[in-house]
Amino acid sequence: MKELNIPAKITVCSYDELSNIEKNLIDLAKKASNKSYAPYSKFQVGAAALLENGEIITGNNQENAAYPSGLCAERVTLFFANANFPDVPVKAIALAAQAGGDFTESQVAPCGACRQVILETENRFDTPIRLLMYGKEGVYVVNSIKDILPLHFDKSSMEV
Repeated sequence: MKELNIPAKITVCSYDELSNIEKNLIDLAKKASNKSYAPYSKFQVGAAALLENGEIITGNNQENAAYPSGLCAERVTLFFANANFPDVPVKAIALAAQAGGDFTESQVAPCGACRQVILETENRFDTPIRLLMYGKEGVYVVNSIKDILPLHFDKSSMEV
């Protein structure tokens, strides 16, 4: 028997240590969270994606009484970007969440389904997506979703 140790490479920094572009993405994600439709969970998530052409797309979570018919902010944002800019890679995506009218202390991370969609978007364009996860206590930054999804499933998993 063998044991694998698979570390995750995450940079932890303060908001002030980010570039102006990254601060703007987080600010837009925070603003987008204000418009989320989360009457059931009261957990409002916003996302902002920077495309290679400089366009910034925002989105937020959309809940539905018939769970799991809703959609997370990351997928709303990336699906909109891919539908409207099908040939333009995503360079970065920022996330922010609030509950009870205040932003979360700890960083918000993508759920498993969102990680899979971010991975597919990276693979689609053969370009890593920088992920900025905001929390009042700091920001987690990863340079690719593969940094936090090391045992990922993609098209190579289906090859014989």
